[in-house]
Amino acid sequence: MKSYLEISISSSEAQRELLIPTMMELGCEGFQETDTSLLCYLEKSKWDASKHETLKAEMKKLLRTISSNADIQFREFADENWNEQWERTIQPIEIGERLVIKPSWCTYDNSQKRIIIEIDPKMSFGTGYHETTRLTLCLLEKYVAPGMTLLDVGTGTGILAIASVKLGAAHSDGIDIDEWSIDNATENVLRNHVQDNVVISSTPIHDLPSKSYDLITANLTLNTNIEFLWEFGRLLRMNGALLLSGLLLQDRVQMIQGLNDSKFKLVEEQRENEWIALAAKLVQ
Repeated sequence: MKSYLEISISSSEAQRELLIPTMMELGCEGFQETDTSLLCYLEKSKWDASKHETLKAEMKKLLRTISSNADIQFREFADENWNEQWERTIQPIEIGERLVIKPSWCTYDNSQKRIIIEIDPKMSFGTGYHETTRLTLCLLEKYVAPGMTLLDVGTGTGILAIASVKLGAAHSDGIDIDEWSIDNATENVLRNHVQDNVVISSTPIHDLPSKSYDLITANLTLNTNIEFLWEFGRLLRMNGALLLSGLLLQDRVQMIQGLNDSKFKLVEEQRENEWIALAAKLVQ
């Protein structure tokens, strides 16, 4: 019988955004969120027994760097379907005026005739359950126009690329450097029957042709968004819009300064809790 290790880390929702990628790099294969903690799971047999204690110490050291007040607990348990338990916690969520995000294993009474997007997150990011995704989806409802083309940078589950087409875009490209994300996004594209209009790839952003898109979404981080501003400007067509998220309220001033320096004009911003999303256009 397989044995698993559960690592419980007390953390806020904002801290979990930082913790999950780190824990994935350390081999964790499943996650569950409670009101106060992030639960991470991995198969114990994948750890070398001689390094077990050393790895735990290294994980504690790394995690405390990310979340200095974290209380970290370890629990070993026998084989059980923790992924099934996690799936039970994911329910449909209505976003904005027109969208609803649901996993494939849930039903939804669509009495309001919303646009249904089915997303099974697996190991990728972008389920609709985090503020940054919800904020970007709300902006998409406003900025997607029929027939336009969209680029989603760091597509994760593919949720923004899929949503844009369901909202009326003619074509959407979703790019990511993470193999898990490429596989997961591709599955979600097929699940939503938009494979004729959405292309998921690992194409580097600098290899994309100039002036190709009417709209760009980037739910990334402050530093990555700033790093890519020149590319965003190169890729956008005349009057194109840029939707940025993955930003904390404390990032606002620096991000807006970066936009101004790159000849973008802020036209709208939205906020939920400590997270913000910005809409900007190139200044001609």
